[in-house]
Amino acid sequence: MNEALPDVPEVRVVGLPQLTSGFDLVERLDLPMHLKVHGPLDPLGGEQLAQLAERIHLKGRGGAGFPFHKKLRSVAESAIRRGVRPVVVVNGSEDEPACRKDTVLINRAPHLILDGALLCAEALGARTLVVGVTRESTQRSMEAALAERGLGNSRRSALRAWVQRNPVRMVTGAAASLIRSIDGGPAIPPGRKVSASRSGVGGAPTLLSNAETFAQLAIAARIGPERYAHTGLYDEPGTVMLTVSGAVARPMVIEVPTGVPLRYVLQLAGAPPVPQGVLTGGYHGKWIDAATVDEAIVSRNSLDAVGGSLGAGAILPIGQGTCPLGESLRVAQWLAEESAGQCGPCYLGLPAAARGLEDVLGGGGPAALEALKQVARNVKRRGACSHPDGSAMFLESTIKAFTDDLAAHVLGNGCGRPVEGVLPLFEGGGAATGGADDAESGASRQKIHVDWTLCRGHGLCADIFPEVFELGADGFPTVAQAQVPRYAEAKALRAVRRCPALALRIEEDTRGQAPARNLPVLSQGRGRRALGR
Repeated sequence: MNEALPDVPEVRVVGLPQLTSGFDLVERLDLPMHLKVHGPLDPLGGEQLAQLAERIHLKGRGGAGFPFHKKLRSVAESAIRRGVRPVVVVNGSEDEPACRKDTVLINRAPHLILDGALLCAEALGARTLVVGVTRESTQRSMEAALAERGLGNSRRSALRAWVQRNPVRMVTGAAASLIRSIDGGPAIPPGRKVSASRSGVGGAPTLLSNAETFAQLAIAARIGPERYAHTGLYDEPGTVMLTVSGAVARPMVIEVPTGVPLRYVLQLAGAPPVPQGVLTGGYHGKWIDAATVDEAIVSRNSLDAVGGSLGAGAILPIGQGTCPLGESLRVAQWLAEESAGQCGPCYLGLPAAARGLEDVLGGGGPAALEALKQVARNVKRRGACSHPDGSAMFLESTIKAFTDDLAAHVLGNGCGRPVEGVLPLFEGGGAATGGADDAESGASRQKIHVDWTLCRGHGLCADIFPEVFELGADGFPTVAQAQVPRYAEAKALRAVRRCPALALRIEEDTRGQAPARNLPVLSQGRGRRALGR
């Protein structure tokens, strides 16, 4: 089994370093060392900064790839039109098990990220800067960096700056989730989609981009657009940070100029000479086959052209000795677990898709394959965030990339190869533990129980709380008791309150733990009287 990646794996560079300058000197560039390596940075006006971003073709490096200059101008225009101060947010939430590039930058070069963010804050007239993270190591490094610059969250400060720590979950990295958590809510997307450039933190126009984007802006501001364009491709200049893992001898984060052959990057990490496939862009990305790898170069446009995706910068080859559908099933199951549990097509559709892929592997035949395709189509464009879309894209790419293996499973007795677990997942297959707000991830201390002497098969529990309850052929729940996911505690309580027969109750699992703080502990008698009002 492939072990989970450390927060800071091996770091390599092809050509001259830019973002990773100084990494050969120290483990972490504090402010004095940062200034020795990179030098001072002069402020730029808002339009100067936008023109710089436009000239270097800077796009967001978190996956979506939105042009940074358009986002910058949109925030400035919204702030001027409304007469309010904008907010700058650095998204350092990197919650895919196969992604570490932003985590490496925050841990080793935090001031480069702050340079870009502070350039934007000064140019926009922002008075608030927030850095969103999900790991203890990134929280420590960024808080130390703010302290080294004398920045803090005092109301008297000209610029209020702080680190927002959220749980390690896939949906936490969504811009809307981060903004909602900064405003004091849970780190999950709201039901209504609103552009952060118009209304973000506290309702103010918000410039939000990921950590590498701000670091790239800081490099370009120092060396100028002409020198920046000397590295990489003319239409995508500069370097790219990639995380390479999967079936490799040396998992690593690597900085490469755009235009470098993807095959060369794989060789540096010790990938198989002829991989069975390479997952590009991470677990919301796309597979490409071995023949296509030879055509691909490291750039957003090139990978798109060959059917891949730069996405979040994760590159994961798999060897010939493992079942690619089985590897993809492990990822599909993890993606299903990462749902925020609030959009039906996501929290119902993604588990159904994972079960569909499992049915295909189990010899379900053409009917199982068609059912899987249908579910993948149904979940797209129907969620509050991009999680169902990205997960569906991954599943559709899996079906398209491994046609021979698919035929062997659908029409025969399978491919005969084992599942080696080469694609990294967090320990236990779910989210990593130890997040700042454990009340929003994992299982809670609450259990929901069905009292069979009262249950009359109304079925409302399955409608309200489908994460736990599914109705059998007889119309009754198929489980008698279940652990309540922490993110769904409110749903559990709603299911208890709305059960017409008062057949549900919530009890606390007190084995070796302190009482929970979110759900009321309801005794069977008192709870029914209270909920029956």
